[in-house]
Amino acid sequence: MPKRITIAPHLSPEELQARFRQAKTTTQAHHYQIIWLLAIGKTTAEVMAVTGYSRGWIYELVWGYNHLGPESLGDQRCNNTDADPLLNDVEQAQLWQALQQPPPEGGRAVSFSNFSAAKI
Repeated sequence: MPKRITIAPHLSPEELQARFRQAKTTTQAHHYQIIWLLAIGKTTAEVMAVTGYSRGWIYELVWGYNHLGPESLGDQRCNNTDADPLLNDVEQAQLWQALQQPPPEGGRAVSFSNFSAAKI
């Protein structure tokens, strides 16, 4: 018999199902569906077959849910505010100006590498 994953009891299976059904985004719905299916005793292989998620990603979701609770589910990319922008304000303005001009070689678009090389 396959080993079942343990889901922390932050929410009941009924609450997980309700959040799955009421999710505002597809990503959030998939995440709640995965945790709900595991909470009602489905195996990882069964959840993989139903959702299309990989075993590794399912384990990542379970780890987050077990350690951080429901707040870990859904698309968390909007919380990635620590990174500095790749271009400073001056470079962004220069890139915008470069994109307003026709390509120097007559091509269809100015690539970022052309902008960077031209700047150097």
